[in-house]
Parts: sequence; C-alpha cells; structure tokens
Amino acid sequence: MFSAAFTAWGSPVTWLEIVAFVMAIVMVLLNMRVNPLAWPLAIASSLLYLMLFWHSRLYGEAGLQIVFAAGGFWGWWQWLRGTQDDGRPLAVRDLGARGRWSAALAFAVAWPALALLLDNATDSDVPWWDAFPTAGSLLGQWLLGRKYIENWPVWLIVNIASVALFSIKGLWLTVLLYTIFIGMSFAGWRAWRRIAARP
Repeated sequence: MFSAAFTAWGSPVTWLEIVAFVMAIVMVLLNMRVNPLAWPLAIASSLLYLMLFWHSRLYGEAGLQIVFAAGGFWGWWQWLRGTQDDGRPLAVRDLGARGRWSAALAFAVAWPALALLLDNATDSDVPWWDAFPTAGSLLGQWLLGRKYIENWPVWLIVNIASVALFSIKGLWLTVLLYTIFIGMSFAGWRAWRRIAARP
C-alpha cells in the first residue's frame, strides 16, 4: 500500500493515501448530514492514516488516529443511542459560553503537554506543529460525538494548521484533503446551525 500511485511536487502519493483520502471526504459529507454511517468510515480512514503518519514520523498524528478509531466506536454509539443531560436523544446544539471556555482551557493544557511528550519521547522533528492539530482534533472529536455545533470551528482551525504541517512533510494529497476540509468545515458549521435553529 506504500507503493507510489503517482508523484506530486516531487513526493510520492501512495495508494494508501488515496484510499484514506476518499474515505475521509465521504465521512465528512456524512457528518455534515448528521448521518451515523460517517463513523465506520472514520474508523477505517483513521486506521489507514495511522499507517501513513507513522511512516512519515508524525507520531502525534499517528497516535491520534488510534484515538480516532477507538473514538469512532464511541461516536457511533453516541449518535445512535446517546442522550443529552435532560435524557432526550442527542440533537445538534450549541455548547454555550461556559462550555466554550472549558473547551479552550482543555486545549490550552493539552497542546503543550502533547508537544513536550512528543519532544521528549519520540524522534519527531516537528513536535509543537504535530501537537497543535492533535490536541485540537481530540477536542473536535469529542464535540462532534456529542453533536455540538462548535466542533466545526474547531475543525476549521485544526484543518488550517494541518495544511501547514502536512506541507512540511510533503504529504501533498493529504494537504489537498485538509484544504478541502477547510471549506467543508465552513459548510458543516452553516448546516449544523440551520439544523439547530429548526423548531
């Protein structure tokens, strides 16, 4: 799967990256429509990206894919059986001001903690760059699983940072994927706000 399908800007694009790319696009389209079938695709895509990122020495991103795969089962269950605090089935909703502050604080703690771990425990050559989207993705995954609208602006920031990170590593098809994700984050944000506003 690591054999090159073609070369882009001097870097090989593998078959593994192509398959993961297609699965990830379909997954986000299904997320935008609040379709639970997004979660099995998230699991499969994450496992493929785990192999790709490990091969590229992006250990934070690789480790994140393990969390995403496991979290995919949790998110799938949440969307099928999860409930809100009032006992009603999960619905697309706003996190609220206090929730947003808590989320920002969680990210502010997780980013440097992950960066220091990567810097001291791996041979990563970009520990702080790697840790930023990793910490943001953990937050985004939790918000998405609980159907909070704020997952989309978090993914927007993560996707912008990821474009820079994957450019450094020459993963050009993944750069294209995350560039597409930037636009999809805006579209998902708008779609979920419309869903939440329905009576």
